[in-house]
Amino acid sequence: MARAVTTRRRIALTVLAWTVALVIFFPILYTIITSIKTETEAIQGFDLIPSFTLENYVTVQTQRDYFKPFMNSVVISVGSTLLALIIAIPAAWAMAFSPTKRTKDILMWMLSTKMMPAVAVLVPIYLLFRDFGLLDSRIGLTVMLMLINLPIVVWMLYTYFREIPGEILEAARMDGASLLNEILYVLTPMAVPGIASTMLLNVILAWNESFWTIRLTTTNAAPLTAFIASFSSPQGLFWAKLSAASTLAIAPIVILGWFSQKQLVRGLTFGAVK
Repeated sequence: MARAVTTRRRIALTVLAWTVALVIFFPILYTIITSIKTETEAIQGFDLIPSFTLENYVTVQTQRDYFKPFMNSVVISVGSTLLALIIAIPAAWAMAFSPTKRTKDILMWMLSTKMMPAVAVLVPIYLLFRDFGLLDSRIGLTVMLMLINLPIVVWMLYTYFREIPGEILEAARMDGASLLNEILYVLTPMAVPGIASTMLLNVILAWNESFWTIRLTTTNAAPLTAFIASFSSPQGLFWAKLSAASTLAIAPIVILGWFSQKQLVRGLTFGAVK
C-alpha cells in the first residue's frame, strides 16, 4: 500500500514538473515558431505547424549587424561579472568572517537598493554618464551593470562563505598566509561551486538587462537587448523579424545555461546540506 502511494506521488510530481517546465518553455517555443513565419502569418496568431522560412534570420543578419551587439553583450556581461567578483569577494569575506553588529543591516540595505525603481535615478545617472563621457561606451555600461548586480553577488557569496569553517582560515594565518593569500589560495578554491554559480547568474542578469542598455547606448556599445529593441519602428512591430532577433539573442545564454546547469544547481545548493 505504501509503495503504491509512493508511486502515485512520484507520478504526480513528474507530471507537475513537466507541466511547469512546458509552461515556462512555451514563450521560447512561441518565439522560435514565430521567427520562421512570414510577417503575414505572424500577425494571424499561433500555429504549431507554420510555413518554414529562414527569411527573417537572413534579414536580421543582412540589414542589422548581429555580430557587433553580440560581442558587446559578451564583453559587457563578462566584464561586469568579473568586476563584481573583484569587489564582492573581499566584501563577502569581511562580512562572513569578521562580522559586526551592523553587518546584517548593511546586507539588508544593499538588498533594498534592488527594490528602488530604476526610472527614479535615470536622469542623474544619464547626466553623470554624459558629463564623464561614458554614454554609448562599453566601459560605462560594464560599470553600470556591475553596480546593479553587485548586491546580489555580495549576498550570494556571503551565504556561501558562511558555510566554510573559519578554523581553516585561522590555520592558514597561523602558517603565515597573508590576507591576499588567504582569500586567493584558501577561501576561493573552497568556494568554487558558489563562485561559479554566482558568476553564471550574474552573466545571465547582465545579458538580459534592457532598461539601462537601451537608455545609455545607441550604436557603438549597444548589446543584444538594444538590438532587439531596434526592430520596433514608427511603422509598427515586425513580429517575425523581432522573433528572429530575439531567438538569436537568447540562444547563447540558453546554451550556456543548458551546459552549465549541473554547476549552477550545485552552486545554488552549496551549503544547504552539511
